Amino acid sequence: MDAIVWKGFVSFGLVTFPVRLFAAARAEHIQFHMLHRKDLSRVKEVWYCAEENKPIGRSDIVKGYEASKGEYVVVDDDELKQIAPPTATTMEILQFVHDGDVDPIYFESSYYVAPDEAAAKPYQLFAQALLQTKYQAIAKLAMHGREHIVLIRPHADTMVLHTLFYPNELHQANRAAPKSTKLAAKEMELAKSLVQHLAAPFKPSTFHDKYRENVERLIRQKHKGEKISVVAKPKKAPVIDMMEALKQSLAAASTRGAHSKARKDTAKRSKRTAA
Repeated sequence: MDAIVWKGFVSFGLVTFPVRLFAAARAEHIQFHMLHRKDLSRVKEVWYCAEENKPIGRSDIVKGYEASKGEYVVVDDDELKQIAPPTATTMEILQFVHDGDVDPIYFESSYYVAPDEAAAKPYQLFAQALLQTKYQAIAKLAMHGREHIVLIRPHADTMVLHTLFYPNELHQANRAAPKSTKLAAKEMELAKSLVQHLAAPFKPSTFHDKYRENVERLIRQKHKGEKISVVAKPKKAPVIDMMEALKQSLAAASTRGAHSKARKDTAKRSKRTAA
């Protein structure tokens, strides 16, 4: 199990119980190291003092906020701990919201909420209350140098906590705002049919990071001195005839669906034969 990200209490009315947070997910990527092109030796990061024109050690570094040009206010870790709000140790439930009330665009990071060994009963009581009422909890939590608004929801037999972005952190200016266009009824029906043909239960295990797989293959091939497999890039022309494009897409989706069903049927027959 990963290291504890946060440890403290959940305050729910007059009920308070201890919990721990663990990271629920972490993006996986290929780790590259920075090397000196000349001899392929590892390159080290060096902290450098611009004023004295020389490298310095980490122990010589302090935190500083630039109050004005060239003028800094130095703040140390002990001072930051002294001014930490109560939410640094206790999550207080502020309100409850219906499932789906919070737009996923606000979700930042996810954590598993684990009960302390002595708090199994209040933990389960709180989780079951959320599950059976179909509500989710909104609370405040201070960690990683800031106070977060968080959402707590039941997940299987446990609970998951999501830190949320504040409204001013959403880049509304980047939101696409297409002009209103009148849509033909036939085009709309074809588009809906295409959606229905591609509809399926979400199964995360069926998706893979193709880019990472390609990078891993590239590394293997270069390590073995083999020829690199180049990935062909499809050429896509702008859609001119919307009706024709939708018809072709629907036909292709139907064909893929038929092939997928045939593969599943074959797999089922193979399992029955093996049994």
